[in-house]
Amino acid sequence: MKIYILQGDITEIKADAIVNAANSSLLGGGGVDGAIHRKGGKAILEACVVIRNRQGGCETGEAVVTTAGHLPAKFVIHTVGPVWNGGNKGEERLLENCYVNSLKLAVENQVKTISFPNISTGIYGYPKDKAAAVVFKVLTQLPEEIKEQLDVVNLVCFDQENLLIYKAAECSFLNKKH
Repeated sequence: MKIYILQGDITEIKADAIVNAANSSLLGGGGVDGAIHRKGGKAILEACVVIRNRQGGCETGEAVVTTAGHLPAKFVIHTVGPVWNGGNKGEERLLENCYVNSLKLAVENQVKTISFPNISTGIYGYPKDKAAAVVFKVLTQLPEEIKEQLDVVNLVCFDQENLLIYKAAECSFLNKKH
């Protein structure tokens, strides 16, 4: 499994699956969620409505999968990140669950390449450096059976600030690993 940190628009990154930083309603919103729904088209919303009707939405830390509509992917994996409340309300574990549950769904759907946005770091207020640390913690602690089934994990940063934070987190992890 190779990990790449990219700057760009996740809706333009070719991958088997892209991850949507969704809200619990699954009906679209702002930021990444809104961009994915706009660019992917009505097929994504229709699939989300079916999921909502079946299970009532998506809980924080959980993930569901839909078609990718017009996006350059086969699937969109929607996960609901935690709202930052100071770090003492289980936010780290919930964010870890977003990545783990998304990766499990990816493997279940034979995904080889997956692209993640910076989950919870926008309007949900999760500190960007802490979120980046969670990502690398999860990716390094994944069970081998998941790592073996994934070829590429893209961490797609919309802006340069997140790009630099994620690169620093990656360097910090690599230094600790040796």
